Amino acid sequence: MAGGGGHTAYGYALAQRLYGRANLHFLVPKGDRLSYERLSKFGSADYLLKPRDAKTPTREFLPKLVKAFAEAFKKLLDEFDVVVSTGSNFCVPPCFFAWLKGIPIVNIESSVRFTRPSKSALVLQPISTITALQWEEQKKLLKRGVVVGPLIPKPEVRPWNGGYVLVTGGTLGHKKLFDVISESDLKNVVLQTGKVDPEPYRRRHPEWKVIRYSTRFYELVAGAEVVVTHFGATILEALVYRKPTVVVPNPEWTRTAGIEDARYYVEKVNAVLVSGLNLRSLLMAIEEAKKREPPMLVDGAQRLSEVIMNL
Repeated sequence: MAGGGGHTAYGYALAQRLYGRANLHFLVPKGDRLSYERLSKFGSADYLLKPRDAKTPTREFLPKLVKAFAEAFKKLLDEFDVVVSTGSNFCVPPCFFAWLKGIPIVNIESSVRFTRPSKSALVLQPISTITALQWEEQKKLLKRGVVVGPLIPKPEVRPWNGGYVLVTGGTLGHKKLFDVISESDLKNVVLQTGKVDPEPYRRRHPEWKVIRYSTRFYELVAGAEVVVTHFGATILEALVYRKPTVVVPNPEWTRTAGIEDARYYVEKVNAVLVSGLNLRSLLMAIEEAKKREPPMLVDGAQRLSEVIMNL
């Protein structure tokens, strides 16, 4: 189950290691064409309702959760040998039915969690065969968890320096970050806006490359001089291609990890954190990031793929 955004990124990293070794099937959120296209090259894919996104109000969440359980009942077949949750509320209904059917569940905690566990990982821990953790610090949050390491994707192209700053807000986008960088005089920028309207930035900076999404986003990461990103899985992708990284958490995302988690994370990956977002602090962070060397980390995706194959 790939819940979109960074959760899909974990599924993608695992699929790279499992492809050719197992028959893979993916469930992705309805309407998430990007996740569908990214993962369907590894196996069959299907859609399932996601009860809650970052801004879904509670009055909408509960009816959608009931509907998601009804849909998941039809999607979870007895033929599956293992079910993998990459996180988010999207994965809870299918995992519940997997548990009832006696199918082993692999429950992945997010790479951005350091101070408190994600709700999905916490809820699924009691019924999971394996709760996979990406950092040692997560052991204190999910005591039954097993540390495998960060789920870093395999490189798909050679890194190169295209001289541009890649600014990304992930699937949902990061309007405040985009508005601030748009005030700059930077000429060589690739801006990925997600669900945020790209047109104002195209009009103001016709010299920039502005896109909503790309199924070959890794190519943009591989050619960047610096990656400026929200607090998500792009940080791990930047590590793959040895790119200096600036992390700018999105204050609109109140249901996910917070600024304290971000401070732990940037230390792990030797990135630069921008907590008080303004143009001066952002430009200084970009210059500071250029001086830093990304670390080499263990291949958690490979380790977890071996665990899955041995279940």
